[in-house]
Amino acid sequence: MILYGIPNCDSVRKARKFLDNQQINYHFHDFKKDGLSLETIQNWLQFQPIEVLVNKRSTSWKQLNEDQKDNLMNQSDLSLLCEMPTLIKRPVLQTDDHILVGFKLDEYQALAS
Repeated sequence: MILYGIPNCDSVRKARKFLDNQQINYHFHDFKKDGLSLETIQNWLQFQPIEVLVNKRSTSWKQLNEDQKDNLMNQSDLSLLCEMPTLIKRPVLQTDDHILVGFKLDEYQALAS
């Protein structure tokens, strides 16, 4: 299990605290420091649509021009997510057969049971 995010994000902290309290083993991947591959993002998109993955309320999103936004949302330029990982809604929890985007307590509880 891999938890992707940035350490100072409140949602990521909540997810890490939940996983730690449930004694669930996971690896934390800081995607600002450790980066993200296009392959990882494409894998996530097999489980979740781009509309779920991209955080349109982020400062990073607001800094994009309309062409960049269009190219990202129609998936013709996913490299923007590698270059600007803060465009991704956090955290992303990757299991063997599932991807959870954002921290929703009920989803994490279901995963833990």
